[in-house]
Order: sequence, then C-alpha cells, then structure tokens
Amino acid sequence: MWLLVVLAALPIAAAAVVAVAFPSVAATTCPTCYGLERLAPGVYAESGLPPDRRRQVVSTVEEAERRVRDFYGGRQASPRILACLGDRCYRRIGGGGERGVAVLNRAVMLSPDGVDPVIASHEMSHVELHARLVTDDAVPQWFDEGLAVLVSGDPRYLAPETAADRCLVSTDATLPVTLDAWLRAAGADARTYAEAACRVSRWVTASGGSHAVLDLVRRLNAGEAFGAVTKM
Repeated sequence: MWLLVVLAALPIAAAAVVAVAFPSVAATTCPTCYGLERLAPGVYAESGLPPDRRRQVVSTVEEAERRVRDFYGGRQASPRILACLGDRCYRRIGGGGERGVAVLNRAVMLSPDGVDPVIASHEMSHVELHARLVTDDAVPQWFDEGLAVLVSGDPRYLAPETAADRCLVSTDATLPVTLDAWLRAAGADARTYAEAACRVSRWVTASGGSHAVLDLVRRLNAGEAFGAVTKM
C-alpha cells in the first residue's frame, strides 16, 4: 500500500518541483494556476484588468502576429502568450528583468514594459524560427537574435525600412554563437543586438528578401551547414 501511495504522489511532487524551480514553465503550462485569465485564444493576462488594458494586450499580440506572418509568409507556430501589466504578476510567473522571453520555444512571456508589438514579435520570431527548424542549434544565436530584431522592426537596433542600409552598428568581429555567450555579450553591451541585426539585415537584403530565410531553413533541415548556406 505504501508503494502505491508513493507512486501516486510522484507526479504531484514532480509538478511541485517544476512550479518552484521553473515557474515560467509551470505558468505557461497552466496560466490560470498563476492567476491569469484568457483574453483571446492562446492569450492570457492577469485577471481584473480594465477593458482598455485588456484591449491593449490583445491588440499588441495581434500586431505582433501580423509582423511575424508578413515576414514568414504565414505562421507555423502558435505560442501561448502570457502578458503581465504589473511587476508582481511578472515575478509570480517567473519573469526577471527582461522585457519579454520565449519559453521552451513554445510560449512567450511579456513584462509590463514588454506589452508592445516590437517586443512581442521579437519573442514570437524566436518561436516561429525554431518551429520551422529540425534542430534548435542549426543557426547561431546571433543570427536568431538579429533575425528577431529584423522581424520586429526594432527601432533601437535598426534604421527604418525606407533606409537604403538599415544598419546602425556594423562589425566584422565574431558574434556570439551559443545562448550563454550571447547573454554575456548582450548583457555587457546592448550594441550586440544592433550588430547582429545589421549582419542579418544585410544578408537578407543581398539574398533577395525574407524568402531567403525560408530557403535557409529548408537547406538547414536538409542537412546543410549554416556557414555553407549563408557564406557568413
């Protein structure tokens, strides 16, 4: 009998460990367990928001989805969106000092400062790219981040679309390949985002437009190496 009790308790204990150690994973799995309510299909925010704030969240997500859809010519990913308009809410679901974050390439969390189409589409671009790739490490982290800046049209790191060259900061230096290396570099110098965006933007332009990214994904999934495809 004791064995049956222990075995029955294991899933509960495992869920408790996940909730404590990885609240963002638990929150994106069960938003209502963390005090969030459904505003639209796949979109959640803290309960009790006034109508105008609810509309802000929904319109932000809709515009972010449009940017991703327009760049990729459609969407294959439908990440669950958790938006917090208060700091306490964002801390409760496991958020930190970032404005937004993609969780396990299947969900997006937005902080009070991240309920914005630029931030939302940046994080959704990460999810969309990885939904299309067979392996997560097929592209270097700098390309993933630079592409997200391009998809979102982030004016902090890129000039307007009307500019002949959208680069704000150019570099010939090696950019971070792994996530850990990226976090260290970008944490030390925000220009790292602009440098990555510059390199991706110039490659996309030289390759004929956003369809080059789709071709890149196809060739990577077929087994070709990133460097061989992009010559970067």
